[in-house]
Amino acid sequence: MNAFDVLRDAWFFFSHNLLAIARLCLPLVVLEAVVQQVVSAQPGNQAAVYSILVGLLFYPLYTAALILFLDARSRGEAPASRDLLAASLRLWPSFALLAGLSTLAIMLGASLFVLPGLWLMIKLAFAEYLLVLRGLSPVQALHESFEITSGYFWPILTCVLCVMLPLWLLAWASQPAEGAQPDVLFSLLFDSANGFLQLFATVVLFRLFMLRATLPSVE
Repeated sequence: MNAFDVLRDAWFFFSHNLLAIARLCLPLVVLEAVVQQVVSAQPGNQAAVYSILVGLLFYPLYTAALILFLDARSRGEAPASRDLLAASLRLWPSFALLAGLSTLAIMLGASLFVLPGLWLMIKLAFAEYLLVLRGLSPVQALHESFEITSGYFWPILTCVLCVMLPLWLLAWASQPAEGAQPDVLFSLLFDSANGFLQLFATVVLFRLFMLRATLPSVE
């Protein structure tokens, strides 16, 4: 499992299917960014809580739809966006529960130190694919992800950091200075673009997941 081969293959797919992915996911990504702008005006810790809830509302919809799209394209099929979104809507309750459990576990790990949170993020990386593509329950998907990522931590970590670290750094650098008035339009456009680019991580992890399914277990 060569991380850079995975990134190359994933980028080839993402770039060649960019319009289809944009039609499928971008409207929900932009809508999520709009709602996040509204909840960010809430006082104190309420904004952080509402932000997580907004993520749990929208993220499962466009991510499940994208995973189903990736699976269909890997089999040479081209389903309509409305069919993928309808299927993702049916998966929303279990996917939202999975996302909530994963977020809670990663936040708890990060609260201890950054590395435990990062370790948990990698160990849970395949849970979404197991839930969507294999029909596992949220708890089963989390457990199975722990199992099948064993022995492949470093390739998965390399791929995730290559995609996400630049986006995290851009998001950090785009934060307004303390006391400065944020530019709402810029924030909306930036959050929409950043959210869409993060979909590339879903493509990369799908490629890793499919490769892992063909490899022997490593203890």
